[in-house]
Amino acid sequence: MWTYYPDLLAKPVPRYTSYPTAAEFDGIDPGLHREALGQTDGDISLYIHIPFCEKICFYCGCNTAAAGRKQRLESYLRALYSEIGLVASQLSQTVRVRRIAFGGGSPNALHPDQFQELVDSLFFNFACPDPTISIELDPRTMTQEWAEVIGRIGIERASLGVQTFSAHCQEAIGRVQTEDCIVQSVDWLREAGVSSLNFDLMYGLPGQSLGDLEDSLQRTRVLGADRVALFGYAHVPQIIARQRVIDARALPGQEQRFAMAAMGYAYFVTHGYAPIGFDHFAKPGGDPVAKAAMAGTLRRNFQGFTDDQSEVLVGLGASSVSSFSHLLAQNEKNSGRYRMLTSQNALTANRGILRSADARYRGAVIEQLLCQGRAQLGACLMREARTSLYPFIDRGLAAIDRQWLTILPDGLPYARSIAAIFDVHRTPDKRRFSSAV
Repeated sequence: MWTYYPDLLAKPVPRYTSYPTAAEFDGIDPGLHREALGQTDGDISLYIHIPFCEKICFYCGCNTAAAGRKQRLESYLRALYSEIGLVASQLSQTVRVRRIAFGGGSPNALHPDQFQELVDSLFFNFACPDPTISIELDPRTMTQEWAEVIGRIGIERASLGVQTFSAHCQEAIGRVQTEDCIVQSVDWLREAGVSSLNFDLMYGLPGQSLGDLEDSLQRTRVLGADRVALFGYAHVPQIIARQRVIDARALPGQEQRFAMAAMGYAYFVTHGYAPIGFDHFAKPGGDPVAKAAMAGTLRRNFQGFTDDQSEVLVGLGASSVSSFSHLLAQNEKNSGRYRMLTSQNALTANRGILRSADARYRGAVIEQLLCQGRAQLGACLMREARTSLYPFIDRGLAAIDRQWLTILPDGLPYARSIAAIFDVHRTPDKRRFSSAV
């Protein structure tokens, strides 16, 4: 189906959920965040980070810790409530919240009553006229009570961290969950009214074979997932200490990873799913992301591919990132220091980067390439990129027509590598990012 060119995939690249990426964040004056909030107007989206899981998986690169002690969760929630009130007070009365996303970690590391109180706090502090609400969930800690809260709140979109159905792969990554557990979670969520259900799957796992992956793809389809995100496992133990538990010798090589990605793509597009970029898939009938892809309005933010058209995303909670047109601002990562700052009635964003006009332009080009598969380049950017683009053009992976750069069908696996050509921050330091496929 696709041709494997190892030289074009040799350089690790970011996933580009923002540009510049979080790897370029440095210390910022918290006043920049306060000023950006004060200048915000119109519709916005909220992201709320719950940095806790009942159990920590070896592979995970998220900012999360074991829920463990009850008082740890309660003190974090008190700090989060303080931040919610402070951030809301900085916004204009004309601001309306249209999207709310809960991520982690695992939001269902909270007790359902705690989650209900958190949602109530958001609706009390922000103007939220009928927002679309989404949530990430761990099947291992899903319960009937949680499903009832999801139904009562009216959450329409949910994402299950499935990763793999293969028992030996689950053992290797520290995420053991039976198929019955996943099936039960799906049934509960459907009964609760969830209309868009995503499965997160992974390839490139330790000991994983093509057969293991195909089995997971089939089970995902049979269970009726509306969306699928098929991620390549990013093994960066020098950055994420918990990954040192994973035996690197058991990881599939680059060529096998490529074959896995190709098989996943072929499987879903031949079983009724529309491709969203290179490694995401959605049922084309009623799924909003599939509709956005068809309409050319697909976007990319810190949650990945989205139909969200808001230009402002406000992050709440430790390590969450707020995105404004001119600024990316990340909250304090350490939950202890985060709690301390909120206790002082202080905004907690202390890292980030100002986005120059050039950065916004490059970010738009990268986003268009990943979301629409084509982008219009100005004369200066065209001259700058032409030499680097030549290997992709020469092999039929991309094409240039006047000022338009298009990623051709055979070039889909190389999309992030092509997008990285326009990233002035890209570096030969291979420790910072994961494999391009």
